[in-house]
Amino acid sequence: MNGILSDLGIVGITYLYVILSIFIPLILYKKEKISKFAARKAVHMSAGLAILSSPFFFWPFWPTIIAASLTMLVFFSSKESKVKQLKDLYDAISEEQEEGLKRAFLQGPFFYCLSITSLVLIFAIFAPDQFYFPIAGVLIMIVADTLASVIGKRWGKIGLSLPWTNSKRTLEGSSTFFVSAFLLCFLSFFLFGLLIPTFQEPLSFPTILIYSLITSAIATIIELISPSTSDDLTVPIGSTLIIYVLTLL
Repeated sequence: MNGILSDLGIVGITYLYVILSIFIPLILYKKEKISKFAARKAVHMSAGLAILSSPFFFWPFWPTIIAASLTMLVFFSSKESKVKQLKDLYDAISEEQEEGLKRAFLQGPFFYCLSITSLVLIFAIFAPDQFYFPIAGVLIMIVADTLASVIGKRWGKIGLSLPWTNSKRTLEGSSTFFVSAFLLCFLSFFLFGLLIPTFQEPLSFPTILIYSLITSAIATIIELISPSTSDDLTVPIGSTLIIYVLTLL
């Protein structure tokens, strides 16, 4: 009974956090306090942090339910939506390439939410005591990718882009991605595998360092070769599943 009550409390806090992380930037954009770019990045950076609640649930499928509901919310946030709040969300954080879709919806954020949903579902089924793996992958997606984009656009000079990626990547941006990804992986593995006693399988400090190095290297390679429209899907899922499979060998 205590486990159920605890789970419901965490669910409530998580939903409240996600709602605030989405609608505060939306309100600020409507009041012309921030740009569309800033609103989108604010949602991108903050909403995904809800995955940090995953290791604390007694029933491991709660994160999947939360992520799936948000995936549906994003999918129905479109230019043609009849629900004002969903149309406002689309208007606030949409990108130019999404305008050209047959059905104009938040394609990038949808892939973002879909990747989180897929990862937490897979680990809820196969490894509910190792949620630090999907947490690491999602942190890479929401933080490392953003930092790499900012650094690459502002200071990047050495191009690394491949023709099919449809975007310009740089050595400076990819280096930033790798370093920040390593730090984020270390944070996830250290916090939930060693420091904080939850329902997770413990990790030793040397193992944390090795996992962090391998995961960040894999994520950097995947990000470099992925099309710009799908890296929110390929980077977290690819890097997380590859490192997890490697731990089973």
